[in-house]
Amino acid sequence: MRDFTEAFTLALRLIGSRDADLWMAVSLSLQVSLSASLIAFVIGAPIGGYLAVRAFTGRSAILVLVNALLGLPPVVVGLAVYILLSQSGPLGGLRLLFTPAAMIVAQTLLTLPIVVALTHRATAGFWERFGDSLTVDGASSARSVFILLAMARAGLVTAYLAAFGRAIAEVGAIMMVGGNIRGYTRTMTTAIALETSKGHLALALALGLILISLALAVSAAAFLLARRS
Repeated sequence: MRDFTEAFTLALRLIGSRDADLWMAVSLSLQVSLSASLIAFVIGAPIGGYLAVRAFTGRSAILVLVNALLGLPPVVVGLAVYILLSQSGPLGGLRLLFTPAAMIVAQTLLTLPIVVALTHRATAGFWERFGDSLTVDGASSARSVFILLAMARAGLVTAYLAAFGRAIAEVGAIMMVGGNIRGYTRTMTTAIALETSKGHLALALALGLILISLALAVSAAAFLLARRS
């Protein structure tokens, strides 16, 4: 108990002293996760809206697949991206493996189903209520999707926050494709895993406290937005 108390006290000191290793990991985590969730949002939100607007053969199967992918194991995504970006892979010539760009690719693939599924849920209800009116007015599918996304903006913010929360807490995929290189691809989650295995509990606790704070902030924001909507 005494060792834990000392480690916790030192963790608070590390946070307050702006430790270079600590804040470098925090900064990279935010850069990678914000970028990945934004890319997933830009791609996934229109897809989710389109699935709400258009009825076509196979739409139900796509929705089932998207919702099934919400529980996609991160290590499977990491393995797929690793194979894709390795020297013998189809994109090996880009030399992205063990770079922040590879980590962004992995997190984007992880968070994309979240954005698509939550956007579809947020827009489907509006389409049921206003779809006939939009059709009568002659709105095209693209315009209808744009209008629905504007109506469901509170739900879209929730979708983005959910994607960011998944990304910032992920460890398996980014460790596989990023390599956990100090000062280059080491994020909060990978640093926590490494420092804990090395017995450096103070730094691991400091990173854990920051990560928990971010996760709570994202969850609180999503909850408040859901209540307001």
